[in-house]
Amino acid sequence: MKWLKRILITIFSLSLLGIGTIAAAYFYVLPDLPDVNSLKTVKLQTPLRIYSADGLLISQFGEKRRIPVEYENVPPQLINAVLDTEDARFFEHKGIDPIGIVRAAVILVTTGKKSQGASTITQQVARGFFLSREKTYIRKTKEIFLALKIEKALTKEEILTLYLNRSFLGNRSYGVGAAAQVYYGKDLAQLTLPQMAMIAGLPQAPSAANPIRNPERAMTRRNWVLSRMLEKRNITEAEYQEAINSPITAKYHGAEIDLYAPYISEMAREYMVKTYGEEEAYTNGYNVYTTISSDLQLKAQSALRDNVFAYDQRHGYRGPIATLWTDTPLATSAIIKSLKSTSTMQGIVPAAVMTVSEQQVTLLNAQGEEILIEWNGLKWARKFITDRRQGKPPKTAADIVAVGEKVWIRNNGEYWQLSQIPQVSSATVSLEPHDGAIRTLVGGFSFTQSQYNRVTQAKRQLGSNIKPFIYSAALEKDYNLATLINNAPINKPDTRQGTAWRPKNSPDIYGGPTRLRVGLAQSINVMSVRTMRHIGLDNTIAKLVNFGFDPNDLPRNESVALGSPSVTPLQVATAFNVFTNGGYLVEPYYITKITDSYDNIIEEASPALACTPEIINVVDSETVATNTIDDPFAAMANEFIQSQQATTLTTEALNSADKHTEHAVCGDENARYAPRIITEQTAFLVTEALKSVIWGGGDWSKGTGWNGTAWRASRLIKRRDIAGKTGTTNESRDTWFSGFNPTLTSTFWVGFDDHGRRLGRTSWVADGPENQISGAEAGAKTAGPGWNDFMNQALKGTEEFATIPPKGIVSARIDLATGKLTRKTDHTTSFEYFVEGTEPTEYATEEVIDDNIFIDNPADDLFQ
Repeated sequence: MKWLKRILITIFSLSLLGIGTIAAAYFYVLPDLPDVNSLKTVKLQTPLRIYSADGLLISQFGEKRRIPVEYENVPPQLINAVLDTEDARFFEHKGIDPIGIVRAAVILVTTGKKSQGASTITQQVARGFFLSREKTYIRKTKEIFLALKIEKALTKEEILTLYLNRSFLGNRSYGVGAAAQVYYGKDLAQLTLPQMAMIAGLPQAPSAANPIRNPERAMTRRNWVLSRMLEKRNITEAEYQEAINSPITAKYHGAEIDLYAPYISEMAREYMVKTYGEEEAYTNGYNVYTTISSDLQLKAQSALRDNVFAYDQRHGYRGPIATLWTDTPLATSAIIKSLKSTSTMQGIVPAAVMTVSEQQVTLLNAQGEEILIEWNGLKWARKFITDRRQGKPPKTAADIVAVGEKVWIRNNGEYWQLSQIPQVSSATVSLEPHDGAIRTLVGGFSFTQSQYNRVTQAKRQLGSNIKPFIYSAALEKDYNLATLINNAPINKPDTRQGTAWRPKNSPDIYGGPTRLRVGLAQSINVMSVRTMRHIGLDNTIAKLVNFGFDPNDLPRNESVALGSPSVTPLQVATAFNVFTNGGYLVEPYYITKITDSYDNIIEEASPALACTPEIINVVDSETVATNTIDDPFAAMANEFIQSQQATTLTTEALNSADKHTEHAVCGDENARYAPRIITEQTAFLVTEALKSVIWGGGDWSKGTGWNGTAWRASRLIKRRDIAGKTGTTNESRDTWFSGFNPTLTSTFWVGFDDHGRRLGRTSWVADGPENQISGAEAGAKTAGPGWNDFMNQALKGTEEFATIPPKGIVSARIDLATGKLTRKTDHTTSFEYFVEGTEPTEYATEEVIDDNIFIDNPADDLFQ
């Protein structure tokens, strides 16, 4: 009995000592224990994601890749794999596992080494969120007490969800959702049993057991996880045997990008960093939804790329990248190694020339595959001499390449062809007419080649793209589309630049008195200068500022009439949008909304709309406009606003409203409206003239037909609701095409980043393509084909809009030679649109007009 008492007293004393030690330890670490309730609102670091308007992922930014998942969306077998590996008694213990602690203590006593084997998942959550990974007794003590507190604050499911989402699993992936994407390119629900076991085995050794870096050790770890699942009876023997015999299938997968649009994603990234700071922008899980249409963006990228290739090819072949050998061929392995060291770009890949026959060559690519290029893919490659000169067309493949050369090739969609990295640059942007949403934006040929965004950063001379704005000012003053302007050499120079500036036509041909419509459609230089003189330089600059151009970019001399100002493509598209939407200057924007990681909206766009609110009265449950809306632009604006879920009037609301209550037709009272800078009548008349740029006029069968500068567009886009304007600067350093239909405004620019380099010219090739381009590069030939291709694809299958003049526009039959009224109805006449009250009052006679066009008399500049 004495010994029994001593044993009991000892046990009791040790118990008291243990309790006292635990209590002492608790109160010792208590001041340092964080509030575990913060885990209820914890923000997991998630990357910044950029989306298109239709929800496709464009890009993501952030050091940590994490895709948070809810507990109920995690496959049960993945949960089993994690628990069987890390904490089999997770749903039974209260945060700490006494059995595990005893086991760890025995190992410590017998080996003298500290062990982490006793840590439960709850303890790992405590350590991961609040503590370091250092192996000290005080850290372990804190970890235990924090685990107990976490178990009281959160449910088991919440704790496990935190663990599954926070664990580092290698290759910058945090959490099982990101690991599934990084290693397998899958969602969790698509993982196989071996893949789930692989991910479950990563938390304890994400680097050492990484299936990409160390596949052998990863397989050992995976199979151990599977053995634990078999031991816990969560899989059958058959499933186990099949799984352990499965090969390692992991390989690195980048972010699952749905739409590659790097220039717009970089704009969004810059905005987020500037607005929220770098750390917050990259880690708070923001989602940025842009205005980009994925379908239109792909078409714009394709059109720009194909147009750049076309320019580059017609100017000739600049030769191979390098010569790999001349006499003694390299070993295949050495060739492949050299090819792999050369980066690809926009589908252009390196290859080595292996054999050359009469009109075909065989090549080896970086994958060791043999590729045959036949004559169709070679014959374009006449030698590049300068931007203005090309060599003679080749007759054999040996005229172009030699065995041993490293060259560029690409698949053009039909066959493989010899290629090269283009040196010319290009940019395009498209806008929604009624609110300025940017639907497409391509800042260059290749973001890999250059991250310089030419849409927003490159200021280039505008050329003849400026002329519609000049003529719009004249139309609002006293001109009309039938006004005759003297198409004659200008002998009175402008000396504001310090030298005598005498503008000339291109080509240097003059046709005498010419109607304004024709002058704009054929881009006649002297007519634009005379028109600007009629308006006045100050008034012209003021009008250009109204169109959104920076006054600091507008030179105070007459060269402004021919496009000497340097502006960005985005400014050009914004200005042309005024004609598209009926006279409003809408601000372009590219972000519709920004949400946080919980999909709460933290920012939302409120674009100014191209619309003037009209007041209507509610009478007997029907809305009656005070002014009949017969303007197609206003009608489309109304339709657009309704599609954006703007406030509308329901029957119930109308019935309960006062009969004299006033409401805005085109939007709610909280909407913002863009300023009107030209009348809708002026916008209509300029649009009609810009249609002639594409479709020309007259009657070809009677000998009176004529082309506008963009006649190529009419050959491809066979619809009458398109309008546009070419633009070419001196010596063809910049080329433009800007145009629109009622639903989309788009601008294309082509030039070299080096302002001093000319786009040059090309010579005709006898057996070249049917639609080949030759001669001096210009807006119609260089930028125009890109616009034509894009708009043809963008508008395909969409409704063609009929021409509906707005209120205040009348039409009258005029004599084509004089612009006066006529009673004739033959090919020498045509109907023309006028603002009511500005139509001619005189009738044409058969008098012969003096056609001495070389008299430079200001009084003769205008022929009425």
